[in-house]
Amino acid sequence: MTDSIDREQGAHPSSAPALAPGASPEPATVRDRWLADLRAGFIVFLIALPLCLGISMASNFPPIAGILTAIIGGMVTVFFGSAKLTVKGPAAGLIAIALTAVAELGEGDLQLGYRRALAVIVVAGLVQIGFSLVRAGVLGDVFPTSVVHGMLAAIGIIIVSKQIHTLLGATPEPGEPLELLAQVPHSVMTLNPEIFAIGLVSLVLLVGVPFIPVPWVKKIPVPMVVVVVAIGMGYLFDLEHEHHYALWAHDYVITPRSLVTLPEHLSSAIVFPDWSVVTSGTSIKFIVMFALVGSIESMLSAKAVETLDPEKERTDINRDLLATGVGTTLAGLIGGLPMISEIVRSSANVNAGARSRWANFFHGCFLLLFVVAAPWLLHRIPTAALAAMLIYTGVRLASPKEFQHAWKLGPEQLVILSTTAIVTLATDLLVGVFAGIAMKIAIHMWNGMSITEIVRPRISTTVEGNVTTLRVGQQAVFANYLTIKRHLDRIPAGGEAVVDLSKTRLVDHTVLEKLHALEAEWKRAGRTLRIAGLGEHRRSSQHPLAMARRAV
Repeated sequence: MTDSIDREQGAHPSSAPALAPGASPEPATVRDRWLADLRAGFIVFLIALPLCLGISMASNFPPIAGILTAIIGGMVTVFFGSAKLTVKGPAAGLIAIALTAVAELGEGDLQLGYRRALAVIVVAGLVQIGFSLVRAGVLGDVFPTSVVHGMLAAIGIIIVSKQIHTLLGATPEPGEPLELLAQVPHSVMTLNPEIFAIGLVSLVLLVGVPFIPVPWVKKIPVPMVVVVVAIGMGYLFDLEHEHHYALWAHDYVITPRSLVTLPEHLSSAIVFPDWSVVTSGTSIKFIVMFALVGSIESMLSAKAVETLDPEKERTDINRDLLATGVGTTLAGLIGGLPMISEIVRSSANVNAGARSRWANFFHGCFLLLFVVAAPWLLHRIPTAALAAMLIYTGVRLASPKEFQHAWKLGPEQLVILSTTAIVTLATDLLVGVFAGIAMKIAIHMWNGMSITEIVRPRISTTVEGNVTTLRVGQQAVFANYLTIKRHLDRIPAGGEAVVDLSKTRLVDHTVLEKLHALEAEWKRAGRTLRIAGLGEHRRSSQHPLAMARRAV
């Protein structure tokens, strides 16, 4: 499930560092812990800085907005129950919503749209706080995997459609994502060679540096390499001053708009929301989208980071969602983007040796100090370099491998993923998500799912000694997984559990994926969970997690 969430550039998550047999994951002293968190926070700061700028600009927000969000995500959310090793900040997965919100709410006035979008973000944050108070974190366990992947694939295409023109130094006609992609040939023919050179070199570095077989090179955050090289090229091409240059008998113009624009002082970056249309239908639509998509991404990321934690400390998803909601609300109140628990920065945090929430706090502190002390350096970053980072992100989100993986899970998973992606591109994200869920339900009904048991499956429980057996009848699908999990949660800590699916007519991919993840979680805790009874079922593919149907 988290493969698609991992698709943000600049850091390459890997499993947490292995510990030697008998070694303690704890540093020897409190001082060692603090130094470990300080070092990890600095490394994450180097990764986060260019990403925050790029995500902001791609969202039609001021570049500083993403940094404001990351500062709050680091320095504030740690006091509201943020998951131990997660790093909070703006994410590429919300670009499409923010971009569309600014355009639709502003009705042609981007500054007005930005301020109205801030009001939407504040309310969305409050909704997330409400989610946490009613303990809605469990909903992350039932959201269909292929719908999430389809949503992220569509977001990736939207990002690429917007940013490729910036990388080329061209200005397209306004339009929808597919219309913008159709204009790429024209932008290629009218590209600005110097701007394109910066973007191309940045893209090559993003793709190529991780493959350099030199250990010390692999420790350098790739986005920072891109920024340093791009700033150097910006000086070489004198991007700060407007001028003309001739190449191949053509005249080209360079303007300071090719560089990041920042306010002179951080205080002047504070922008307050415009509440004038916050109760309109359009605003409510974006409130739902920000709250729903942001919560899902954040919950999935927090669960993924939990598996990387060397100490295997369990995450309270509802507390983490509370922290996310508080952070998003505060960010919206001062001009920032919504935030999530971001997987790539979080996994980089783990791999850098972080031991507690203070690593996230230090990353926020470093961002604040840098913006206050050296805003002039941020202004030297070419926008083409940031566009390259976002294109790299978008391509990974919409990678053909995602569609190939869905096919391996079963043809129906590819249909669900593709439906979500296509409808999202044709309409908007919320409609696309609902279309994907509707397609999944339709496919299950075609395969014999009973609509009367879609939420509450038939479960019988027997106990023999230390072993509790759950027999699931008729169907085990994404919508009723929570009922199965509640039965498992009631089993005493010392007990063994068996989920018997021999009489289950339909077992979908989401349930199998969740049960196998729960099996691994129990194993880490020294417990035993077994999944049995699928020997007579027919799979939709050869994949071990493919949908299973029992012949009647």
